[in-house]
Amino acid sequence: MIFLRYPFDEKTVRSLKAGDAVSISGIIHTGRDKFHKHFADGGAINVDFRDGALYHCGPVVVRDGDGWRVKAAGPTTSVRENPYEPAFIAKSGVRLIIGKGGMDSATLEALGLYGAVYIQAVGGAAAIYADAVKRVAGVDMLDEFGAAEACWHFEVEDFRGVVAMDSRGRSLFDEVYSSSASRCRELIQQAR
Repeated sequence: MIFLRYPFDEKTVRSLKAGDAVSISGIIHTGRDKFHKHFADGGAINVDFRDGALYHCGPVVVRDGDGWRVKAAGPTTSVRENPYEPAFIAKSGVRLIIGKGGMDSATLEALGLYGAVYIQAVGGAAAIYADAVKRVAGVDMLDEFGAAEACWHFEVEDFRGVVAMDSRGRSLFDEVYSSSASRCRELIQQAR
């Protein structure tokens, strides 16, 4: 297990390899479809992502007195952000992209160019990830986008995942696809 604490410096992030298990602590920010489109269209973002983390997540957050409590915080499928992610990585200085299902080759290239990684969070573990959120530090764009699409600022402790796409050009998703396709061809040949 590799322990990462915000801010996530480039040297440490570039040393991560696909397959590394990580535990993240500190501030992470959520952002999904409306957030990415807003950023791509030149909209103002009141968050400094430099050396930070973007979590593809539409959390369930409820009022708790004067603050907020996170009930569920599972990852969103990241492929929807493929059109926006390379430019976001380039312009924002973000180091960790967290989500599920992986992203395309353009994002993989941007990870290498700018020193970032994609971390696979476990789908179906929304309650476990909610437990890792120790405090909601704030929220932006709640009125404009609604709770699921807002940019939440979570203080997390021991938020776990696996580096699935690293800054060296390696993608576990591509490797699984390639080996699966090869094995399928073998099985088809054997069946003939």
